[in-house]
Amino acid sequence: MTGTFDLGVMLSTPQAVQNSIKQIPCEMLKPYHNHKFEMYTGERLEDMVASIKENGVLSPIVVQPTADGYEILIGHNRWNACKIAGLPTVPAIVKEGLTEDEAEMYVIESNLMQRGFSNLRISEQAEVVAMRYDKMFSQGKRNDIIRELQLIENPDLADEDSTPKTSREKVGDEYGLSRNSVARLVRVSKLIDELKEYVDSGDIAIRTAVNLSYLSETAQLEIAELLDDHKVDMKKSEQLREQADENGNIPSDTIIQIIIGIADDMPKPKSVKISNDTFSRYFEKGTKQKEITETIEKALAYYFASIGKEQTE
Repeated sequence: MTGTFDLGVMLSTPQAVQNSIKQIPCEMLKPYHNHKFEMYTGERLEDMVASIKENGVLSPIVVQPTADGYEILIGHNRWNACKIAGLPTVPAIVKEGLTEDEAEMYVIESNLMQRGFSNLRISEQAEVVAMRYDKMFSQGKRNDIIRELQLIENPDLADEDSTPKTSREKVGDEYGLSRNSVARLVRVSKLIDELKEYVDSGDIAIRTAVNLSYLSETAQLEIAELLDDHKVDMKKSEQLREQADENGNIPSDTIIQIIIGIADDMPKPKSVKISNDTFSRYFEKGTKQKEITETIEKALAYYFASIGKEQTE
C-alpha cells in the first residue's frame, strides 16, 4: 500500500515538509555516510521487527537522494527491522537539496529526540556536544527541523503551539552538563574510533581519554594496538601526554615503555623496518600490529630452530 498524503500542509514555517510519503525499495536505501549512532540489537530490535510485522511502519523514515538510490537520515533502525521482517519497501519522506550541515542536523536531532542525550554512548554524546560547541548549526534552522520531526512523529501537534524556544544558552545548560563535562566530551570526540570503543566500554575513563586526545592519530593507533593486553590508567595517560611533542607525537619505544611498564634499566625495544615489498608480500593491508609481531616471532622461532637442527645433524 502506498501513502500519498502531503505533510507540507501541516506546517506554516518556510522549512515545512514539502514531500509526500513514498514507498522506497529496501535495497535502494543505504545508511547515512557519517552515521555514528549505535543500531538496535537484541530484544529491542526483535520488538521492533515484531511490531512492524504486525502493524507495519507507523512513522515514515526520512531520506535524501543519491546518485544510485537514497541515503537514510532518520530511521536506520526501522529500515533494518523492515529488511529482517521481509518487507520489500519502506515508507519514506524524500528531502532534496539539503546542505551537509542540514542533513547532519536531521541525523543528530532525531537520535536525541528518540533516545535522549543521557541514553547515548559516551562517544555519541561527545560527537553531539562537539558539533554543538563548534556552532556547526544555526539555532533557527535547528528549531525548524526539531519542529518538523515532532510533527512527523505526532501530526496532532500541528494544531498546538509547540515550537521549541530559541536558545542561546550554553551547551552545558542544554544537556544538563557542567562546564568541565562539556570540555571533556569535546576532547573525547577527537579520539580515533578504536579508542572511543574503549571509552564506551568503560575500559578507558573519561579523564584518561582527555589526555589521550591530545596525542597524534599515529600515537593513538599504537596505543590502541596495545590495549588488548594492557590497560591505560590516568597516570600512564598523563605520562604519555607529557612525553608528546607539540603535535602529539611520541616515539614508539616510549609508548611501549609507559604502557607495558618496562623498567628503565632494561634495554629498550628496538624497531626493525620492513620494506614495503616485503610487507605487502606477507601481510594484507590493515593487518594489526599485534598480529604482525606474533607472525614475525613465530617465523624467527622456526628459523632458529631449523638452524639448530641442521647444526646437530
